[in-house]
This record gives sequence, C-alpha cells and structure tokens, in this order.
Amino acid sequence: MLAYHDAKTMAKAMREALAARDLTISHSEALEIVARQFGLATWNILSAKIDTPKQDTIVFERTAPIVRIFDVAKAHEFYLGFLGFTVDWEHRYGDHFPLYTQVSRGGLVLHLSEHAGDATPGGNMVVYMRGIRDFHKELATRNYRYMKPGIEHEDGRLTVEVIDPFSNHLRFMELTGE
Repeated sequence: MLAYHDAKTMAKAMREALAARDLTISHSEALEIVARQFGLATWNILSAKIDTPKQDTIVFERTAPIVRIFDVAKAHEFYLGFLGFTVDWEHRYGDHFPLYTQVSRGGLVLHLSEHAGDATPGGNMVVYMRGIRDFHKELATRNYRYMKPGIEHEDGRLTVEVIDPFSNHLRFMELTGE
C-alpha cells in the first residue's frame, strides 16, 4: 500500500494514466489531487508532512555493562571510594547469596555481580566522556593505594585506564581531534 511518502510517485502515475486517455494535467495539479486523496487541503501541507523525518522505531536508551566482582568490600573501595560511583540498588536472593548491584555516576551505569555466570573477570570496556583531565586530577587526589593511573594522549584521544581488583579494565576516553 502506498503512503504519503509516495505522493510524488502517485502524482506521476496519475498524470501518465490520464495522458494515456488524452487528458492532460500539470504536475502541480496532480500533486494537489494526491494531497486531497490523503485528506489534506493542499500539496503544501502534504509536502511538510513528507519532509518531517521518519521516527525510528528502534531506540537504544542506555547500556549497563555487567562487571564480575568477587569481594563486595573491595568492589566498594574501588567503584565507590576511588571512582566516585554511588550505589543505586542492591539485590540478593537471600542471606549468604551473591550480590547483584547497580552503581552509577552521572550517565554511566554499571552492574556489579558476584554471580558466577553473569560476566567473566578480566573484561574490558570503553567509556566515552568529556572532562577527562578533571577526572584524572580527581582520581589522583583520592590516593587509592593500588592504582595511580596516568593519562595518555594518542591518535586524537585522551585515555585514562584503570583496572579494578578483579582485573576488569575500564578505559575512560575523550576524543580531542588533536
């Protein structure tokens, strides 16, 4: 079935069909007729509707990587104390069960899990951000005894890489274009 995005094709087909019967109308007259077929008063109204970008029906809203942890205290020391995240929620199926928790900072959300099947230790992720120099300075003031990350400038990006106590690598990157 044809839709309003096909209006110009419909107008051309109408003109060709009428011409085959020795009836001649202008292209603008054909466009006005097509607009009325769609229940609109004029071609200008239909044209505006055609020019409106089509809304994508598939929208990815947010990513929450799952990061494998083995020790809640060490995870809190690293993610909360060193990186400055806050705990959004925690879940356990009962006493003495593994922890599954969400931590966040700004728009960055991570799920930390003690569950064996959720993720593999030693994973890698890249987090694109702005303000990486300030972030690097902030990390330096935290005086985390297990890590003193540097900042690298290479191929148009600044990178601060940290490794959590469970060998998961987090690469914070800012594109500089330099």
